[in-house]
Parts: sequence; structure tokens; C-alpha cells
Amino acid sequence: MAHYRTATVDGRRIFYREAGDPQRPTLLLLHGFPSSSHMFRDLIPRLADRFHIVAPDLPGFGFSEIPQRSQFAYAFDRLAQVVEAFTDAIGLARYAIYVFDYGAPVGFRLALSRPERVTAIVSQNGNAYEEGLSTGWNPIQAYWRDPSPANREALRSLLTLEATKWQYVHGVGDEALVAPESYTLDAALLARPGNDEIQLDLFLDYANNVALYPKFHQYFRAHRPPLLAVWGRNDPFFLPAGAEAFARDNPNARVQLLDTGHFALETHGQEIADAIRRFLDETVAA
Repeated sequence: MAHYRTATVDGRRIFYREAGDPQRPTLLLLHGFPSSSHMFRDLIPRLADRFHIVAPDLPGFGFSEIPQRSQFAYAFDRLAQVVEAFTDAIGLARYAIYVFDYGAPVGFRLALSRPERVTAIVSQNGNAYEEGLSTGWNPIQAYWRDPSPANREALRSLLTLEATKWQYVHGVGDEALVAPESYTLDAALLARPGNDEIQLDLFLDYANNVALYPKFHQYFRAHRPPLLAVWGRNDPFFLPAGAEAFARDNPNARVQLLDTGHFALETHGQEIADAIRRFLDETVAA
């Protein structure tokens, strides 16, 4: 059974879901855009009998506090610092990480900062290679090259209910498998006053994640963490080449492609849970 908790980190409230025995190996679940720990609602009970599961909401997402932009830099370096401080606040000394979308650059920063604490990595459509970036990134990359008001304004269309639903259902064989509360909740939280500007700030800062890719690759080569890339092959943003590239730098990487889209948990939750259980049982919990 999941518990819904809050922790105070740097004076701000971070919401998180927790389940399982804290004496068992910990798996830290890091969500992406435009979601929250809600995306793990079905995965958590599938793993909690075997692992200690912790799933925080990033600042500006879900039910965590939303600091004003004048008081908090919405950049991936800052998000990673908050998550690192969160792990300290709740006493996580060692943990595997599950990274998805935005959770990947956050989680990989944790691994760079404290490699001795990260026992394994599960990347579910969490990219770290330029070949994994599809043409769906073109409008955001144009904003990186020229952060003009016009290019910023052009990205607001990505923050609508229609765009959020499309992220969930694109590449899915049967859209009836995707629960409507998933994208509806995400869209409602995106629509809170001021949240649009936060998300546009993060779109711009994502360029700094790409600039860090070589450091991520160096980490993979030097530390060779057990790594499972389980990937929706029809993702409109992160291509299968991004999953397969992990094995280039880390011979311990395993790649499993699924016939679904970006939010693979919505349609292939049981397959992903089974893959994680096998992977962590053979590595972290062996």
C-alpha cells in the first residue's frame, strides 16, 4: 500500500509516494514532463512487495510546492539539487533509479554527483544520447538557438490538454488502454497560474542536458552501473537509437523495446514491472 507524504527540502514542501519495506533495496522513481509521481500509480504496487519504492514530485510538478520563478531557478541543475537533498532528508543512502523523460537528466546528475549511491539504473524512455532526439525536438531546439519571445511563444502549444493527450496516446496500439485521468490530471496541473512560464523555462534549459551528455557517457564508461533501458519504440520524442546507445558506453546495459509510445507504463505496465523485478533481482538484490 502506498503512503502519500511530504518532506521539507530547503524550506520547501516536496510531495512523494512511498511503499514497501525500507529495509529492502530502494528504487527511486523520477517522473518526466508533464507528469508527476501519479504516472507510477500502477507500477508501485507491482514492485512494493519486493522493493522499497519512493517517488517524489519535482518542484513545479504534481503536488510539490511551486516556488515563484523569482525565488527559484527552474533549471535541471536545480531540480537535481533538490532531489539529492530530498534523498538526504528522508534518509536514502543507496538506491536504484528509474528515470523517465525529464527524470533522466535529473537522475543522471545524481549519479554524477554521488556515483557510490546509485546501485542500478532503469531508463524508460529517458534519453542521454543525441541520436535519441527525434525531429519532435525541432521547435524546442529552435528556441535554444534563438531564445526570442516569438520562439518562446511558439512552444505554448505544447502545454495544452490536446498536446498532453497526444503525448500519451501517440504510438499506442489501443488508445482505450490509456486512462484519461492520466493526461487530464497532467493538463490540469499544467494550467495552474504561472506554471506555463515554469515549463517554458525548462524547455530552454533542456539544452544544458544535451551539453552534459558527454559527461553522462563518461560516467557510464567509468562506473558501468547495471542498466536496463526499457523503451516504447514508438516514442515521438526519444527514438530507440537512444536506448540502444547505452550499450555503446556500458557493456552492462540491457535494452528491451516495447511496441508502445512515450508513456509506456500506461499500456505495458506489467511487462515493465516484470522486467524491473528480473533486472534488480539479478543485480541489486542478488
